Amino acid sequence: MTQEINDGLPAREAALTLIDAALSRRGGLDEAASAHGFRFLEPRERAFARALAMAALRRLGPIDRALSGKLAKEPPPRVRNLLRLGAVQAFYLDVPAFAAVATTVEMTGVNKTSRPFKGLVNAVLRGLLRDGPPSDDPEQLAPPWLFTRWTAAWGPETARLVALEIAKEPATDLSLKDPALAQAWAQRLEGEILPSGTLRLARKGDVAAWPGFEEGGWWVQDAAAAIPARLLKVQPGETAVDLCAAPGGKSLQLAAAGAIVTAVDRSAARLERLTDNFRRMGLTAEVVVADAGNWDDARTFDAVLLDAPCSATGTFRRHPDVLWAARPGDVASLAGVQARLLDAAADRVKPGGRLVYCVCSLEPEEGEAQVEAFLARRPDMRLDPIASGEAGAPAASLTARGTLRLLPHQLDGGQDGFFAARFIRQA
Repeated sequence: MTQEINDGLPAREAALTLIDAALSRRGGLDEAASAHGFRFLEPRERAFARALAMAALRRLGPIDRALSGKLAKEPPPRVRNLLRLGAVQAFYLDVPAFAAVATTVEMTGVNKTSRPFKGLVNAVLRGLLRDGPPSDDPEQLAPPWLFTRWTAAWGPETARLVALEIAKEPATDLSLKDPALAQAWAQRLEGEILPSGTLRLARKGDVAAWPGFEEGGWWVQDAAAAIPARLLKVQPGETAVDLCAAPGGKSLQLAAAGAIVTAVDRSAARLERLTDNFRRMGLTAEVVVADAGNWDDARTFDAVLLDAPCSATGTFRRHPDVLWAARPGDVASLAGVQARLLDAAADRVKPGGRLVYCVCSLEPEEGEAQVEAFLARRPDMRLDPIASGEAGAPAASLTARGTLRLLPHQLDGGQDGFFAARFIRQA
């Protein structure tokens, strides 16, 4: 992204805030981007600030390794983040090297905590520039503990291919309200129709200004995220419940296919976004604010979808902060939540009905291990194997067990990491 030097310090200070929020687990990058001060920036400044922060997070590992070779001891967090910001401008965005250094040094001087480090920041950044950009070593792109886990799960070569996707800026994927209009939308939006039916676009900017947004022709949804709802194969008039439904992309899929949809989520605020999307798309759903694990409703459904809370490590293409905010203990703690919700979801399935369980996680404990434990304790449920290529999933994602392990590198141009399994409730 080409940027002028005069984007100024406010945008760079906002980027610094985003990086700090992402790495300190204070709500994450998206929450920080919605903060009061950030909204006062001009649209161009907001875009530049987000681009800076995202680029820094995508290459945080290689940048930090290069910085460690220049620092005798660890500086204060603000200074470390300033160095990251200067490096990412010089190496990964079209900001002239002198401007990257000069603006970073100036930012260092305006804060009393970082002011004593102006000389250090100047020297370190100039040293990095002499060395040139660090290489995108996949073993550095991911946090070491996660790379070790991925290597244990799939082997070193696949772990490297997954990690290489971290540095890549993703395209924008759209799900269409009427798939029959795919060619027309592809021409209108200058996009590519993927084998799954997802429309992939290279265009950037405010999606609300794109053709078809206001008229409800499509919604933003990653190609991999669109697969689980398709696995339910809902028919017009069937009842379907989407548990943990917000922000609603999968609920929209079910409704667009003709199902009578109930969308359940514990967050009223997140359900407001779902309701807005349904209104824009001209679709309807019953919206329920409730914890899916103890929802007080006796109904059962033809189709049940559970996109369970998880570590979200598979979403790093659009949310690289998840990799650096996650901790090893998160996976184990979330596994208990997933097991509870899976049992509750199974109780919602009519005899003969279908359940799809999915997580946007790359961790086997949240996917494959959940399936085996679930089948062991629920004799009323049987695994319904997924066929090769079903729902548009890459053939490489199909496991020997008949589940899907969707990895980011398996689709040309990338996709989110997901796990999905389908079950039938025995009559």
